[in-house]
Amino acid sequence: MLIENFKRIMQMALLFAVQILFMNHIHLAGYGTPLVYAALLVYFPAGSGRVGVLLWSFVLATLVDMFSGTPGLSAASLLVAAFFQPKLLQRLMPKDAIEDMHPTYATMGRWNHIRYFTMLLFIHHFLFFLLQSFSFYNLVDLSLSASISFGLSWMVIAITELMRK
Repeated sequence: MLIENFKRIMQMALLFAVQILFMNHIHLAGYGTPLVYAALLVYFPAGSGRVGVLLWSFVLATLVDMFSGTPGLSAASLLVAAFFQPKLLQRLMPKDAIEDMHPTYATMGRWNHIRYFTMLLFIHHFLFFLLQSFSFYNLVDLSLSASISFGLSWMVIAITELMRK
């Protein structure tokens, strides 16, 4: 338990540092900023309780909000995605998987794992940019921002997942 918490703190620190120091300064075409801190949800094992996932997500997203100048946007969108994370993982993991399985390409299968983190990222990014614009008035800008950011984040997380093997 202590080792798992230490690993989680290290993951949080690394994702926080990468987001604040590097990713917040990338603005592709003025629209796309990768939001890779959402990858924390991908790393939770299947046996994690919903409360634990929500607490870890809230802490990380609140820290990102404080240093990014996005008051509450990251926290709200990551908490909603964290709410759905256990059910998505349970639905997409193999039926014969162990209770505390860590979601990777090897344990879930390539396509189930890709579907898993794609759905989590989609929920997070859609809510983040919907809350940021707070209207459907400029739907083109909303769609452009969300899709470019989603694509950039997806590529960074997929490359990270491939290197984790």
